Parts: sequence; structure tokens; C-alpha cells
Amino acid sequence: MPRVSQHTTPPALPASPGRPWRRNLLAALLALLVLGGYYYVRHKVQVNRYARRAWATFTKNGLTGREKTPLLAGYSVHGIDVSAYQGKIDWPEVARNRVRFAFIKASEGGTLRDPRFARNWREARKAGVLCGAYHYFQPNRDGLTQANLFTKTVPLAPGDLPPVLDVEAANFHDVAVMRREVARWLRLVEAHYGVRPILYSNHSFYKRHLAGHFDSYPLWLAHYEVERPTMPRSKWIIWQHSDEAYVPGIRGVVDFNVFQGNFESLQALRIPAAPKP
Repeated sequence: MPRVSQHTTPPALPASPGRPWRRNLLAALLALLVLGGYYYVRHKVQVNRYARRAWATFTKNGLTGREKTPLLAGYSVHGIDVSAYQGKIDWPEVARNRVRFAFIKASEGGTLRDPRFARNWREARKAGVLCGAYHYFQPNRDGLTQANLFTKTVPLAPGDLPPVLDVEAANFHDVAVMRREVARWLRLVEAHYGVRPILYSNHSFYKRHLAGHFDSYPLWLAHYEVERPTMPRSKWIIWQHSDEAYVPGIRGVVDFNVFQGNFESLQALRIPAAPKP
């Protein structure tokens, strides 16, 4: 009989199957990285601005309320717009830093009243800041309901700046309906206070949805990260050039604006005194 070796080599084991989920995960991560890079390159100005604003909000407790953004050169009349987001504002300190006007959020949609409106309205006027109030328009609510909320909330009087309608929310299905309700709000509020309201919107929203439909109303234009608005100066009266400015008296970021004319021109926009009988 042949002799069998006690040291025979065991048969080779079959190769372990590959793990395709690892390759798929790596491919997915690579695709996300490429898409993220592409999106950042195309929208880096907006992404950087939102990142800075988020960081400012996150670190708000580390701010002192004395931080200061330089005033925009070439303009003599500077102002802010505020809401409950800014917290408790030291209005005398704000006024000491060349803020000549302020628009204060009063209401939003059909039911929301800004919880800090009454205090901001009272203290800003007491500090000598020229004041106006604004309503944030929600296109899913009718213009009548929203106009009634604003007029019941805001006690505009002679000497105050005109009311403002902030139109920028894009959650609508029919642009014609949205425009109709915006027009209704503007007509009703003008009839109530006896002064033509100011229309506020950002550059892209205005160009896409509002331009050509509300040209008879003064325009307050938001347009960031540009040296000047691309729209002609004849089209707007106020330019919101930053949404991440610092003004002493406010702990955190605030919107910064300039008026196109001098202070006398801004005063001419105020609600006039009622004629004497």
C-alpha cells in the first residue's frame, strides 16, 4: 500500500465574497462631495452669508451689544429694521450711533403679532428714531385678514413713516392670486392711514413676481453682497444692503439699510398732519 503523508496540504478555501455595500457607500459619499462642491461654487455668496448668520446666532451669548459695523459710504441716512429676533434693544444707544430710522415688525399673516412690537415702537420713538411698522405677508392668507391685523396692531400717527408690506414668502401656488391679495392689502392699508404704503422685497423675488405690477408704490429693496443694487436708482427709495450688521445697542445681527436721499427727503415721506377744520 502507498504510504500516506501526515502533512498533506488542506484544500484552499474559497475566496470570501466582496462587500458591495462598502463600494456603494464610498460612491455615494463621493457623489455627495461632488454635488456639494458644485452647489457651493454656484451659491457660495448665499451659503457663506447663511453660515455667518447661523454662527452669529449660535454665538449670540458671547456678544456684548457693542459690536459695530461701519456705515455704508456714500449715504447720509442709515436705518435698521427689527423684530422680536433682536431681543431687548437699547434704543438710546442705537440712536447715538447714527441710526436715523427704524422699521419695526408689527404682524405676520392673519394672526401673529410680534411680541416686542409695542416696546420697540414706544422706546424707538422716545429715543428720537424716525419709525415705521411692517407686516410680513403670508400668501396663504387673504389680504383683507392680514390688513385688518396690521391696522388693529399699529397706531400710526402723523410724523411716522408709512406702513410697509414685506412680500418675499414663496409658498404660493398661483402668482396671480398672490398679487391680487398683495394689492388688496396695499389698498386697504392706504385707505386706513391715508398714506401710500412702501413695498419691501428682495431683488430676485421682486424681479420674478412683482416687477411691473406695483410700480406706483415706493420700493424698499433687499440686495446683498453687491456694491449697489442692479436696479436703477429711480426704482427704489431704500436699500437693505446687509442682513448681518452689528449696531451698538443690539446684541446680535440686524438688517442695515440706507435711504437714497437726505434726511429732509425721508422726513417728507412721513404721514402728514390732518388738515385743520
